Amino acid sequence: MPTLVLTSQNVLLPSHQEPVPATIQADPTSGKIISIEQGHTSKSQWPSDTYDFVDAGDLYILPGLVDAHVHLNEPGRTDWEGFATGTQAAAAGGVTTVVDMPLNSIPPTTTVANLEMKRDAAKGQLWSDVAFWGGVIPGNQHDLRPLLDAGAKGFKCFLINSGVDEFPNVTEEDLRLAMAELDGTDAALLFHAELELEESVDATRDPHDYATFLASRPQKMEVAAIKMIIRLQESYPNVRCHIVHLTAADALPIIREAKKTNPKLTVETCFHYLTFIADNVPSGHPEFKCCPPIRDEANRKALWDALADGTIDFVVSDHSPCVASLKNVDGGDFMKAWGGVSGLGLGLSALWTGARDSANERNHSISKVMEWTSHRTAVHARLDHRKGSIRMGYDADLIIWDPDAQTQITKDELHFKNKLSPFEGAKLKGQVQQTFLRGKLSWSRSTGFQQPLGQLL
Repeated sequence: MPTLVLTSQNVLLPSHQEPVPATIQADPTSGKIISIEQGHTSKSQWPSDTYDFVDAGDLYILPGLVDAHVHLNEPGRTDWEGFATGTQAAAAGGVTTVVDMPLNSIPPTTTVANLEMKRDAAKGQLWSDVAFWGGVIPGNQHDLRPLLDAGAKGFKCFLINSGVDEFPNVTEEDLRLAMAELDGTDAALLFHAELELEESVDATRDPHDYATFLASRPQKMEVAAIKMIIRLQESYPNVRCHIVHLTAADALPIIREAKKTNPKLTVETCFHYLTFIADNVPSGHPEFKCCPPIRDEANRKALWDALADGTIDFVVSDHSPCVASLKNVDGGDFMKAWGGVSGLGLGLSALWTGARDSANERNHSISKVMEWTSHRTAVHARLDHRKGSIRMGYDADLIIWDPDAQTQITKDELHFKNKLSPFEGAKLKGQVQQTFLRGKLSWSRSTGFQQPLGQLL
């Protein structure tokens, strides 16, 4: 099989803050990068019988994204999503690795047997590589070490009702049992960080109004949960603790202070929290509903500032789809709708658009954007020995990216199963042109999806 050669005037290499001219060789048999040379080269240097040559010109060559928070829902809820459609959406957006959450599949990934069922279901259906988080539920603390031995990358838990019966939330005592099991490992414990408060929602408010839903999930729910997580980590300082999908700006001072003494506390936010604001959510459009919720402009600005100063470590999709009936699309009732945003594969364009928003005085580099979406997420999922950077010996997961392309998102750009997304209609900057997975073409804007070459990690 011919060696893949990718060359461009703009290749993002780890030792450079900006893209530079470079040429990459990848062995499609091993799937690894075998050579990185400075300088753009021409086709005449690479005989066609030996090399598959791709000249990206002035377009960027970037490492594939690692999306560390995705719900693929298979087996069990394949009408919501599945390995095939989910990984196709990923590949079309330059995501070469997804880490699947332990819910909302049936069964959840809470035992080794359940993990193996999920792996069996995935075979032959992957357009990106897939790794798995395990789950922590009441009483399964003795399943955690075996799940790690079987390849789980870490564990997710809920501090509040998860929305599905088979994945109940945990108590503080459950967490102490789980953290004792994880002490001495390098696996992260991921927290859906909201705690139920003894407060009632005004039943007279219009459930079709986004403000009604927003009022039902105040910032103090996140703050209370994060205070508990920090207190628990003081008892188990060697356990990596991670806060998923942070939205509450009120929690940022607490997190900053905690990080001063414990570097094993990490935080993510999501593309939709950095893109949308509550004031712009139209009435009767539950596709914007997620938990915790999209908040106001001041909150969004605080999230961007925290991402820039390192309080927030990285950005993920939290792709959490469902069918139209559960999303209450026809009724438009936020309070009845499933809470979850669909956006897998749209994150790089969404983040790049916000990162270059001169009106809000943001001018982040592509290097910084890829650090937030590829390198740090690979570290988080314990995949940074092979993913997240363009380095010799790493997987040849590479994307060709047009940083200047302007796109208004239509349903044709939504490759996941249920095409219900708040990103529909959004005007985004930057567009993936080709995605290579371990040295082989997975998707191209001109020719579409190729063969399912993804692997289980």
